[in-house]
Parts: sequence; structure tokens; C-alpha cells
Amino acid sequence: MTLPIRNEINSIFVHVKDLNASAVWYSDLVGVKLNVSHVESPVHNVPVRGTTSLTLDDHRFDPNFHYEATTQPLFNLYAPNIQDAYNDIQNKGIRVVREIEHVGETAWFNIEDPDGNVIMICNC
Repeated sequence: MTLPIRNEINSIFVHVKDLNASAVWYSDLVGVKLNVSHVESPVHNVPVRGTTSLTLDDHRFDPNFHYEATTQPLFNLYAPNIQDAYNDIQNKGIRVVREIEHVGETAWFNIEDPDGNVIMICNC
């Protein structure tokens, strides 16, 4: 029997204020090329590997939407070498809001996107 709701994550939505700026920022963060002329409001899907998509949403067609940054990590991005990832973030001038932490073999740190949303970078 096929269940109507599957046990898998389909998409992560990140609510943003400036879709073009966020598309550039996230594309640069994960190292994908972006043609800004292909960014069309209200949503833009940042190409990521795997079955889960990363969708940026500026709510252009939702007049009742009130933007509020998420101060807890929305999701994490995989970085097998946490120190290399941290150095890359530093070189890009991205704000680190929680320094590298280690628990056993697991390590992570948190960064802030242009809209104040917190994203975790993690080695697992």
C-alpha cells in the first residue's frame, strides 16, 4: 500500500526579503552558478544535490505576510571538513553566529543569511 504522505523531505522553504540578493547569496554559498535573469518572484529553487530542494520565497503575492527572521537553524548544509567550511565562510565575509562546536565526531557552526535567518553548517 502506498501512503499518501511519504517519509521524506521534499523541500525546505527559506523566507526572504530580496529574492535576487538571496538567490545570489545561497548560490555562492553552495557553489552553484546562477543566472540572475532566471530568478523570478515569488520563489526561486537553488539547485542542490539529492531529493530535497532549497526554495527561496519572497511572498510577493501574499500581502498579509509579515517577515520575521528565524534565529534557530532552519536546516544544515553538509560540510565533511568543518574547518575548511569555516575558513570558506570567513573568506566570504559571512557572519558566524555560533562558533564551531564538537560533540564526539560531530562538528557544526551557525551562520546568518542576508535576511537574518540562521543556517547550520555540519559535518554529518
